[in-house]
Amino acid sequence: MSGQLKEVRERITSVNSTQQITKAMKMVSAAKLRRAQQAITEMRPYAERLDGILKNILSNMDGGDGGSSFGVDREINSALVIVVTSNRGLAGAFNSNIIKEAVSKINTSYQEVRKAGKLSILCVGKKGLGYFKKRYSDCQIIDQFVNLFDDLSFEHVAEVSTFAMAGFEVGTYDAVDVAYSRFKNAGMQFAQCDQFLPVAKIKPVEGASTTKKDYIFEPDKQKLLQELIPTILQTSFQKYVLDTHASEHGARMTAMDKATENANDLLNDLKVSYNKARQEAITRELSEIVGGAAALGG
Repeated sequence: MSGQLKEVRERITSVNSTQQITKAMKMVSAAKLRRAQQAITEMRPYAERLDGILKNILSNMDGGDGGSSFGVDREINSALVIVVTSNRGLAGAFNSNIIKEAVSKINTSYQEVRKAGKLSILCVGKKGLGYFKKRYSDCQIIDQFVNLFDDLSFEHVAEVSTFAMAGFEVGTYDAVDVAYSRFKNAGMQFAQCDQFLPVAKIKPVEGASTTKKDYIFEPDKQKLLQELIPTILQTSFQKYVLDTHASEHGARMTAMDKATENANDLLNDLKVSYNKARQEAITRELSEIVGGAAALGG
């Protein structure tokens, strides 16, 4: 019985230590989440408005117009899938959900491209890199931007989108998609895969007006678009990264909160088990004492 009590005491000590760690991680993630949430909240309206302008411009331009190469649909013989995950785990199903979206896109849209050996996967974050290196050896795995989250400045993040745009322009990739996690709040994040290049056209709604939006360009239209379109695309990619960054901390905070609650429930159960075992031991000792006294008295 003493051995059983010792085992329960050791488990209680172990769970207490784990609970302290999960509480600390929850507090750290909550502090980081506030900054990350502010960053994406300020960025999203700006990025989405620019994205709408870009889609309108490219949807209304003819293929021969200057600066419109990013909106030209081509036969897909090669593709690039950018997978934005985190560097660390302990965030519930956060990383696995993003990976599932990327795998789903590959299986539904790029199966033939993969068989032809023309599929490239660019991994931002170590969790995605570890998964695809093990299972997608037939694809080109690009890992030069894996530590992107070490510096989330616009200039640093723009290196990834610039790499993808350059590959699209020269024909290395005929399509580029981004798998990431869209942040809603601390408890809700939605993994999704968006088409990055070519820029998706705005589909006309049946019965709606077909009048095209007319933009006034100042200075020269071609010169302006050559600067404007890459900048808007870089801004859109910045939004993907900031969305994922905020989602990571929200998911980890929620996961650590649940882990702390589970540890507390386990502690309560262990304490009840310890008290029961202790009571049984005391009862047994008393019974032995009474029995011994009765035997001596007899």
